[in-house]
Amino acid sequence: MRYGPAAQVVVAAVFGVFTLALGLWAFFDTSSFYDEIATFPPYNRHLLHDVGAFQIGLGVALIAAIVWRGDALLAVLAGAGAGATLHWVAHVVDEGHGGRSSDPYALGIIAAIVVVAAVWRWADRTWGRR
Repeated sequence: MRYGPAAQVVVAAVFGVFTLALGLWAFFDTSSFYDEIATFPPYNRHLLHDVGAFQIGLGVALIAAIVWRGDALLAVLAGAGAGATLHWVAHVVDEGHGGRSSDPYALGIIAAIVVVAAVWRWADRTWGRR
């Protein structure tokens, strides 16, 4: 039996929402996520913020791939931009709890570049310049 694109979209949607939800939980309520899911000691808030940021990025990429079918680059840039931005936020919020003192600056620049590229791609698509 052969399943078509509809099944693929359902898998991407379900896994995207699931991954996004887990990422939001890990990022915004690290202690609860640790108590319920990531019960391996020691508790590390910064590590869970990083895990959440990257899970959110994956979830956004999967959902964006459904929303912007036919534009893989835009979907990937959206997911990478979301993950990179929250990774930067984690290093700002957790300053002194992980990474180097230069990380907030370097990660902020990287996040800004990826987000600008995503917005640029979206604008090209939206205003028909693609």
